[in-house]
Amino acid sequence: MSENSFFTISHLSVAMATTDVDESQTTSGNTMMSSWSRGADFYFQCAIVFIGVVGAAANALILYAMVVSKQHKKQLLIFNQNVLDLCSCLLLVLTYTLKLYNIYLTGTLGYWLWLYMLLLSESLMWCSISGSTINLMSITVERYLKVVRPVWGKKLLRRSVKYVAMTFAWISSIVYNMSLVSSTSDVGDGVCYGYVIWKSRVTAVIHGIWNFVSSCVIVLFIFIFCYGRILVVIRRQAKVMANHSSHGPNAGQSHLNHVQSNVIKTMIVVSAFYCIAWVPEYVYFLLVHVNPNLTLNESGHYAVLFVS
Repeated sequence: MSENSFFTISHLSVAMATTDVDESQTTSGNTMMSSWSRGADFYFQCAIVFIGVVGAAANALILYAMVVSKQHKKQLLIFNQNVLDLCSCLLLVLTYTLKLYNIYLTGTLGYWLWLYMLLLSESLMWCSISGSTINLMSITVERYLKVVRPVWGKKLLRRSVKYVAMTFAWISSIVYNMSLVSSTSDVGDGVCYGYVIWKSRVTAVIHGIWNFVSSCVIVLFIFIFCYGRILVVIRRQAKVMANHSSHGPNAGQSHLNHVQSNVIKTMIVVSAFYCIAWVPEYVYFLLVHVNPNLTLNESGHYAVLFVS
């Protein structure tokens, strides 16, 4: 390895090296070999596939319920959130089903080789995951404007603005991950190296820090600030409603407040679980990039991804 080449393994990397190959198949000069490993990695991958299947079924059910109840027209960002999560789960199942076979890539696969690299490097899966994170922040800001800044909310939260936010979540995540995988991934000796090839250690460290700040620190700050302010306003409104209850109940307003409160409680729970589930993954990713002597342990990667 030359001095200007630096290889680091991120949380998206896939070292699909195959040992003890059991089966081989040759098709049109292209050889693809597969083997089944019965180590800890295998069982983590099986568990991840199972979680993906359950998640896909759950999100598909929620999307169906929203369409039937016409809520997909009213709750655009929440509908988009479930679409992104459904895509994440489907790609999770597809990616880790392929990984279970430890595919060995040789020959001139052409477009198929590029497709396998996109799948095995997890780049397609992380396009939807990154988009889901961006959209989750958009929902948080939307709730903040509706509750804490209602005047701003009426001006800013138009349908066109929501469509722009939805489109941005998709496009920005795709552009970011595709540009990253194209410059830091390769296939060699039958192994798919995704997000592992960095020509400069400085570049790798900068990207690791940027990824941690943008995907963890900024997200946590938005969640804590927005929902903290929302809870303060809701508590204040509850006291006002209690003081005016002696003048007679307002059923319509009470129902509206109850619905809004339920949505906010749900989003707070989702955001809290996001923080608990993803912080270990992004910390692990940061440490691998910053410390050149630390390499990715496959079981450790699968363990933190399993939690996420």
